[in-house]
Amino acid sequence: MLNLLTVKNISKRFGGLTVLDKISFDLNAGQVLGLAGRSGAGKSSLLRVLAGITKPDNGEIYWKGETLPPKVSAVASEIGYVGSEPTLAENSDITGNIFLGQELSWRLLGGLVEMPLQKKMVAQASAQLARLDWPFNTLSMPISSLTSEQKQLISIARLMVAPRQMILVDDPTQLLGLPLQKRLLALIQEWQLADIAVIFASNELDHLFAVTDYILVLNQGASAGLYRTDVTSREEIVAALAGRGSQREFSTTLWALDHYYQARQQAEALQHQQILLQRDLATQGSLNRQLLNQLSEQVSTLDRVNLALQEAQRRLLVERELERKRLSRELHDELIQDLLGLVYRLDDLEPTTEPQKLSNLVEDLQSDVRQMVVDLRQICGNLRPPTIDSLGLGAALQSFTNEWQKHSGIVVSLQLAPNLTRLPEDTELAIFRIVQEALSNVRKHADASGVQVVLEPTSPRMLRLTIRDNGKGLGEFDIQEVSRSGHFGLLGISERVALLGGRLKLGNQAEGGAFLEIEVPHPRETRKS
Repeated sequence: MLNLLTVKNISKRFGGLTVLDKISFDLNAGQVLGLAGRSGAGKSSLLRVLAGITKPDNGEIYWKGETLPPKVSAVASEIGYVGSEPTLAENSDITGNIFLGQELSWRLLGGLVEMPLQKKMVAQASAQLARLDWPFNTLSMPISSLTSEQKQLISIARLMVAPRQMILVDDPTQLLGLPLQKRLLALIQEWQLADIAVIFASNELDHLFAVTDYILVLNQGASAGLYRTDVTSREEIVAALAGRGSQREFSTTLWALDHYYQARQQAEALQHQQILLQRDLATQGSLNRQLLNQLSEQVSTLDRVNLALQEAQRRLLVERELERKRLSRELHDELIQDLLGLVYRLDDLEPTTEPQKLSNLVEDLQSDVRQMVVDLRQICGNLRPPTIDSLGLGAALQSFTNEWQKHSGIVVSLQLAPNLTRLPEDTELAIFRIVQEALSNVRKHADASGVQVVLEPTSPRMLRLTIRDNGKGLGEFDIQEVSRSGHFGLLGISERVALLGGRLKLGNQAEGGAFLEIEVPHPRETRKS
């Protein structure tokens, strides 16, 4: 893989303020590096240095193994840059802005005269805007008449009309609606497949986890860690952002799930407020400090619920012993007794037994042995479904729901995405156990006649499982009270989701019945199921 960019100990100061402090990393062709950090952490400053807009005070930048001149233009260096705020020429139209500094022309008289290829530029500009799912009726509109979102789209389209080997994206999603945010993320994935390196700065962790290979966390201009996206978690990134110590210390708080989700929602709300308040430059400094203090309080709240881990460990030990007791009872009271019965019947055989009677007895013994094999397979399947190892999660769910429907009498509608791929072993097993427990709850408590199970990817890094029934729905409940009363099903589902770094929603449907929805991240696909 071609190494495009090497950054060594880049530092930058503005007066007495250090905005970048000895930043180093490497970037290869086709890799996507995410930049995470709070406002003022240095993300934009780093991208402006790499784009040649700002000169670093110290450090070295190598492009394809050679030193990058400090004031090289982005176009000449095959590097595209788009900022969080669009910078456009107000006296030019849409096409002129898209091709600004990179106009297409026809040279005459040995290059002394250049004739602009206006029709070709209009056609290419229209094609790039169509790729962004936002075709303009006319490209001759004045820039002043456009919305901020449309101006940002023009800035992005400017990247796409010339060949690039690296693209720097400074969180333009702040001005884009949700559909266009998703389109930009899909575009980053297209660039990656075309072997274009991308550095993507964003305040949205979900966006970073959806498209990046690595995440560089910046804290007050310094590197707080470089993490491989496929093996890290949101909690580890948040811990690095908040400067709260090791990920192991931080991740134990996941066991207190009700407090964890409540605090996470509050933190996300604070982050949204922070983005809005950034536009008010007069109050930005004091309000940002206030928001960061509140975020620190939320993290402290998560730390205080670590005591819940002790209760969770005790419960896991109890559940393990109960499972061993059940397995021992099934083996001793059923299979072992049946085997002893076979032995006694064989002992009763006499050499003088009539052939017909002996033949009937052998048939009975064969039938009993076959049933014991079926029972033993059922026990093994409950311990760990063999289908999941050989054929994957989809086949295991199909086999399980078919058997569950026969025994429960409840109709199951299983919908699996056609592009479902093999996932890591712990992810597949956790999702299978969640479906097992959820359907068990439906059978015991829902009084339902039908249940729907849907498993589908929502992005290349996110998987969603939805289970809906047409029963009587959920009454009011508290997850802590459920735990104290000894009903561990829902709590077990919640913990499995949390350990996968996912999200859980549980509630009643408007048309009746209950629903359970989880979203869990997973590494980029490696093999087809």
